[in-house]
Amino acid sequence: MTADPLSRPPRRKPRAGRNLPAAIGVGVLLLVVVAASLGYRPEPFVLLAVVAVGAALWELRQAFGRRDIRIPFVPLAVGSTGILVSSYLSGAEALMVSFLLTVVGCVVWRLVDGGGPAAVRDAAATTFAAAYLPFMAGFVMLMLAEPQGRMRVLLFILLAVANDVGGYVAGVLFGRHPLAPTVSPKKSWEGLIGSFVLATIVGVVGASTSWGLGLSPWVGVALGIVAPLTATVGDLAESLLKRDLELKDMGTLLPGHGGILDRLDSMLITAPFVYLMLSVAL
Repeated sequence: MTADPLSRPPRRKPRAGRNLPAAIGVGVLLLVVVAASLGYRPEPFVLLAVVAVGAALWELRQAFGRRDIRIPFVPLAVGSTGILVSSYLSGAEALMVSFLLTVVGCVVWRLVDGGGPAAVRDAAATTFAAAYLPFMAGFVMLMLAEPQGRMRVLLFILLAVANDVGGYVAGVLFGRHPLAPTVSPKKSWEGLIGSFVLATIVGVVGASTSWGLGLSPWVGVALGIVAPLTATVGDLAESLLKRDLELKDMGTLLPGHGGILDRLDSMLITAPFVYLMLSVAL
């Protein structure tokens, strides 16, 4: 006898709150693309970073548009390219100079369209966008330009992956105590511990093995502690931004993940810390 469909219990939603097969597939594909771009020469990765940051800027522009905030995308995208390329070619001073020139150029571009309170608000939002995306991503370019640059960048990316995977698995299996329930209800303290554990393993292996950077294991431990902390701050900061803009995701380009910015949020805040720690250690 066939059971009444109406009597069946409702299907439980996955605790992760996303399409897991799509998320895994897209995540693996992204790792393959990044690894391929770092395989032989650093320049393909620079191009990949320019495209990714440009796409994230477009998502941020669309999101701000929900609040009638206008970001001048053309000068910001051009300036973003200049920030990333000049950081790779000429170092930290070029990063700062190109960032300042980008902000000035974007503010002037916006003021030409008209002044008033809206222009001040738009200029402030544009400055935030330039600092949040290309400026922070510039530290990845600084890592890339250093000796063993491709290995530094690969370790940085693997730390970000370990933070996400460790937090996801531990959160789904053991998550009971919310980390920041009003900002990101699915994050838990157990998930954060999982991020620490897996990021520390990746940090020690990547920092101390002969095929890694050849550093002390304690450097890997430090990276495994700092990276989840900064990544969590970055993730929660973007969650606050999305909550204010009444958005679930910044975009839909990456099935199971959301938008490009949803993947970069934790990495952007982490990049300066990893760059500084590796610069001191090497």
